[in-house]
Amino acid sequence: MEALFCSEILNNNNNNIRSSLNDLSSSYTWPMIMTSSSSSSPSPKIMNIPRCDWDLSLSAVVSSASTGSDSIGAIEFDPTGDIIATGGIARKIRSYRLSSLLRSSSRDDHARASESCICTPAKLSSLKWRPDLSGRVIGSGDYDGVVTEYDVEKQVPIFERDEHGGRRIWSVDYTLHNGSLVAASGSDDGTVQMWDPRNGGSLEETVRPGGGAAVCSVEFDPLGGSSLAVGCADRNAYVYDIRRLVDPLLVLDGHTKTVTYARFMDPRTIVTGSTDGSLKQWDIDNGRRVVRTYRGHVNSRNFVGLSVWRHGGLVVSGSENNQVFVYDKRWEEPVWTCGLGQPDRFGSDRRFVSSVCLRQVDEDWCTLVAGGSDGVLEIFSGQRS
Repeated sequence: MEALFCSEILNNNNNNIRSSLNDLSSSYTWPMIMTSSSSSSPSPKIMNIPRCDWDLSLSAVVSSASTGSDSIGAIEFDPTGDIIATGGIARKIRSYRLSSLLRSSSRDDHARASESCICTPAKLSSLKWRPDLSGRVIGSGDYDGVVTEYDVEKQVPIFERDEHGGRRIWSVDYTLHNGSLVAASGSDDGTVQMWDPRNGGSLEETVRPGGGAAVCSVEFDPLGGSSLAVGCADRNAYVYDIRRLVDPLLVLDGHTKTVTYARFMDPRTIVTGSTDGSLKQWDIDNGRRVVRTYRGHVNSRNFVGLSVWRHGGLVVSGSENNQVFVYDKRWEEPVWTCGLGQPDRFGSDRRFVSSVCLRQVDEDWCTLVAGGSDGVLEIFSGQRS
């Protein structure tokens, strides 16, 4: 089964460096584990025990007809929070309407469930909606080192940028900063490139944060600040001020293996994920202090996804044991886990959760989307318990 392997990065750098549907839930026998909050007034000691404040349950499933070549590497909600886009090994950008999926009582495959499908020339590793065009245009990064923007309604490419020398792009992102639109891409070539999508993609800046090590993740401050977080194969994450990219503001050096993801919880807090099997929360207002290290999921080789919910204080990671792990930012242990799809009866399951995404729009309703290396897409939702 082809998937998004971090080991490929390591090898390269060694060389040079809402509601639950009962019929759905009953057919899935994976254990669903959570620690519920008590209705009585807990003592301060009990307050320190990890607990899940959300009643999450399986709400929709989209199956795949070609499990061996449909690994989902990227999931993104559009700015409205109702359109979900996915991309990966199948060389397709599929769009789904969340409200339609939640109303469905059947387990459709991707062809029937998706509202649109764009065929792409290469395998995809990253997707991101352009924030200035109201969910009409989505950008992608591919295995051929090309950033392409697509008009989702017309299903055609409208912009292409090939500036990474054919080296695989792992991550793309956009930001609106002081009225200007800025885009960034991170690649196996060891660079982060930034450009103005409104000006023909002309190059603005290039930085090499890890001394040539592959760049696995780029993310701007989602609230429009000037910070850029970068995760690299040199085991470090970096924080830059996009107004002055000569040197990083901070080097976050707490992981022991490739840093696959760097996500902003808020302008002062970053969560990183690594193939050392841990997530770390960093306070970047106070130097590079590690506030908390999260463990429980399994991750030693693959891109398993990382998403944070800024309104709800949740951190979600995929796992190589094909489970979704939800952490509350206050505690190091997971507060909720659930397997993706049906367990393998023969004990030889090599499937894993390859991408996760939390909906950012609603503060009172949690929606989590997870994709697997077998192409299965599952939606979990719930209210505060």
